[in-house]
Amino acid sequence: MPQLRLALNQIDSCVGDLAGNAETILRWTRHSAEQGAHLVAFPEMALTGYPVEDLALRPSFVEASRAALETLAGRLAAEGFGELPVIVGYLDRDESEQPRYGRPAGAPKNAAAVLHGGRVALRFAKHHLPNYGVFDEFRYFVPGQTLPMVRVRGVDVALAICEDLWQDGGRVPAARSAGAGLLVSVNASPYEREKDDTRLDLVRKRAQEAGCTTAYLAMTGGQDELVFDGDSIVVDRDGEVIARAPQFDEGCVLVDLDLPAAAAEPPAGTIDDGLRVEHVTLSADPLPAYEPETPGGEADRLDDDAEVYTALVVGLRAYAAKNGFRSVLIGLSGGIDSALVAAIACDAVGAENVYGVAMPSRYSSEHSVGDAAELARRTGLNFRTVPIGPMFDAYMGSLGLTGLAEENLQSRLRGTMLMALSNQEGHIVLAPGNKSELACGYSTLYGDSVGAYGPIKDVYKTSVFRLAKWRNRSAAERGETPPIPENSISKPPSAELRPGQVDTDSLPDYDVLDRILELYVDRDQGRSEIIAAGFEAELVTRVLRMVDTAEYKRRQYPPGTKISAKGFGKDRRLPITNRWRETA
Repeated sequence: MPQLRLALNQIDSCVGDLAGNAETILRWTRHSAEQGAHLVAFPEMALTGYPVEDLALRPSFVEASRAALETLAGRLAAEGFGELPVIVGYLDRDESEQPRYGRPAGAPKNAAAVLHGGRVALRFAKHHLPNYGVFDEFRYFVPGQTLPMVRVRGVDVALAICEDLWQDGGRVPAARSAGAGLLVSVNASPYEREKDDTRLDLVRKRAQEAGCTTAYLAMTGGQDELVFDGDSIVVDRDGEVIARAPQFDEGCVLVDLDLPAAAAEPPAGTIDDGLRVEHVTLSADPLPAYEPETPGGEADRLDDDAEVYTALVVGLRAYAAKNGFRSVLIGLSGGIDSALVAAIACDAVGAENVYGVAMPSRYSSEHSVGDAAELARRTGLNFRTVPIGPMFDAYMGSLGLTGLAEENLQSRLRGTMLMALSNQEGHIVLAPGNKSELACGYSTLYGDSVGAYGPIKDVYKTSVFRLAKWRNRSAAERGETPPIPENSISKPPSAELRPGQVDTDSLPDYDVLDRILELYVDRDQGRSEIIAAGFEAELVTRVLRMVDTAEYKRRQYPPGTKISAKGFGKDRRLPITNRWRETA
């Protein structure tokens, strides 16, 4: 059987950085070549970054992407890699598509190309376009209608892009019909909690359907709210894992494969789902037999809490780095939310680049500042205390506020102070709100909701506690100082905006609240269904009312790392002005 050494490069691209992304592709191609690769692949839209959103509708960006691809092909050849086929995702357009209603202007394509011999040997576009969750690809792209195939070292390799594997039909059965010996799918594949298990099952199933070895290459890194976890997979035709890459790590997966020889006559014609076979022969003859050096293997898997925590770190690190920020600023209350955000920030950008400010008021308990100071001592972050009492007294003397207005004033003074320090010192402010608070509107606009990024905005409060305990436990296991003070974990959560205040004055117990929210927010279940699941009717009505009336607050909250199947923002989009209410 012919042999082929495949190099899957799970890299981190930045949207719009065509030059930087091209350099990354060159660097990892060079590495792949040094390792003896015969076929090299990069993720979906690796050259442009993913997702490009409305940049796809901008002709100047589409043309820049096309030009960058041609330039990249020439540079690969100039560096001596002209005979090494390289698969690269990029943004293209359909030159034959005529403008028509219901199609995006300019007919952009989520495309990939095979670069060989200093030129673009083959271009193809994603066939199945996702239009759910964070994906809006009907808005941006026209679909590809071919089954792209390249013959490399005597093996016919079928090519696909991400959703082509996630949906039934199309290129997977077409690969079988065309007699492919290998199916390579290039993907961006944003992270979601527990998606790794779903992904593995999917790749196994598609390999059996395609009847050939299947490689699933995924991106890593972060882009705005999205995190990409890598986890590239190669399975044989029976679905048995040959190789599996680490999660969240940039790197190259090399694997030697024994694959069936291509038929004497290249496949042609129109096959499954009306796809037209587009076949290009790059190297017809198999390689001389060689001793495999990279047989594969599986990287260690992260447990669930480690996986989520790592995603939060990667998301914040990518957002800060790609937007040119080196340091972050956090208001430290001594509570669990700001403590977890601080721990994430220290792991993401380094404790020396994390600045914490305690801003006590007359209602702050002694342990608030003490716990914040202890957090700083444990982590090594920069810490200062700036009381808001004088500012609060000045406002109260002028306005005479009471009740909720008085409480919110304290939060807004803290928000103003954080933004002032951000302007003065150049840090970005991190908002510490969690998904439970965001769902119920338990936050103050222009107060604790200020900031450039919300690292835990998609993390329910019960998970905040679990992740804090996990982070401390993992530190202890490594012989390090647990970063989060035990008192921040064990004390009742409180905004401390009035004497003796605790969160449960305004919200149900978090364990109950989060289970209701998960059904309503994440699973779109209605009031009757949630009550049928065993929750008290009056409580369900109250929680749903809080969620529905807080939409205007959520629209003004900063972006933050998405770790669930339905995060606030791109996933869950509801009107602010909305009189629909769930009824029995």
